[in-house]
Amino acid sequence: SQGLRVFTNRTGSNFIRGVAAALLAEVDTRGNLPADIAVLELDEAHAVKFVEFVKPRYSLLLNVMRDQLDRFGEIDTTARMLEKIALATTGTVVMNREDNRVSAIALKLPESTQKRFFGLHADLRHFFPNDDDLHTQQGAAKKAGSQHAHSTNRSEKNDVTLTEFAGNRARFTLRGKTATTPLQIRGIYNIFNGAAALALVNAILPEAPADKLITALSHVTPAFGRGEQVVIGGQPLELFLVKNPSGFRLSLQSFDPKGVATMVAINDDYADGRDMSWLWDVDFTSLADDAVTVTGVRAYEGAVRLQYEEVPVKSVEPKLDRALR
Repeated sequence: SQGLRVFTNRTGSNFIRGVAAALLAEVDTRGNLPADIAVLELDEAHAVKFVEFVKPRYSLLLNVMRDQLDRFGEIDTTARMLEKIALATTGTVVMNREDNRVSAIALKLPESTQKRFFGLHADLRHFFPNDDDLHTQQGAAKKAGSQHAHSTNRSEKNDVTLTEFAGNRARFTLRGKTATTPLQIRGIYNIFNGAAALALVNAILPEAPADKLITALSHVTPAFGRGEQVVIGGQPLELFLVKNPSGFRLSLQSFDPKGVATMVAINDDYADGRDMSWLWDVDFTSLADDAVTVTGVRAYEGAVRLQYEEVPVKSVEPKLDRALR
């Protein structure tokens, strides 16, 4: 939207091999890439290796959540991976001020690295709990509806702040000015990701008009599986990818389960993470009034979790295609 030719690994394959495969589809016979800028989404562990070969000018760090423990170990290990990526960045690192472990990385960066932040208005913080909120008594207090101090680095000023959202409309503050825009991206977490994207583009293109950046954001459509809507057999189907307690919680908040059929698919392939213990940190109570179909490789474990939350399980069918029919 700002006149740059963009290369990206748009299929969502975020390992090094995914970037290589995307490159092969774009380069000419001499290996030249017809692009002005590359915007790459990378898995934490693979990004650590990637930046050894290609040092990014800009990095955007979203959050650290307790998932894929079988791959990464404890959550602080994941945070250290993000720190290595930030230290390899030659220009600007954009960080989530609402995540303790991400915002703390700013203290480890050299003075030559520019540090930028995105965040939330105080009224929205209870929608987006960080890992500490989910795993402390503060998080339990919030579940009960009480307010608490959101334990993050408040000394930094946001470049972009998500100040309000309702339905498919969101209000952002950028460069001191506030604007409301409709969005095509679905899911509450994607709205906050929109603030992150604005902060990154603002860092890369500081001269670009703020209203044009927000207008461009309004045209962004969901990546497949991330709030994507498709039609199968004449029936509308909405897909939400879930990989950790916070993401699952926000996905459940992103739609009203009344009047729709809900299916939960739980898998433990390598890319999903084989440690499913994080399911016990998800609040499933919004599904309590409707019967749910459970599918996937770990369908029965998912069904047990739902039953402990007293969510009625309509059926358990590990085969995804059968469950979908």
